[in-house]
Amino acid sequence: MPLASDYPLGGVLWTLLVFFAWVFWIMIAIRIFADIFRRHDMSGFGKVLWSIFVIIAPFLGVFVYLLIYHQGIAERDMASAQATQQQMDSYVRSVAGGSAEEIAKAKGLLDSGAITQAEFDQIKAKALASG
Repeated sequence: MPLASDYPLGGVLWTLLVFFAWVFWIMIAIRIFADIFRRHDMSGFGKVLWSIFVIIAPFLGVFVYLLIYHQGIAERDMASAQATQQQMDSYVRSVAGGSAEEIAKAKGLLDSGAITQAEFDQIKAKALASG
């Protein structure tokens, strides 16, 4: 007798639904804790109270937090993403800026005939290695 006959398709689907609901719930709870602890406008005491509320009454705590601070979560996410993008852009400019200028100058010298192709390749390799 096959084992699958004791567990009908509806039971399998219900189990999958419950499993994914718990995964979703865990993701939301982690997200709420991350938002609580990265906030700069909330005191440490407030963070502790929200953490206790979410731990003691998880469903109610998370739902109340989402209802009260839903807009702030999105704004903090956007600010964090913009700050990260600005840092990345600044880093890329600082790394690529100097070597790109050196290579452009060397290319101008190569085009004017002041240096040979071998000298250009050497300058290019040196600029790329230092940058």
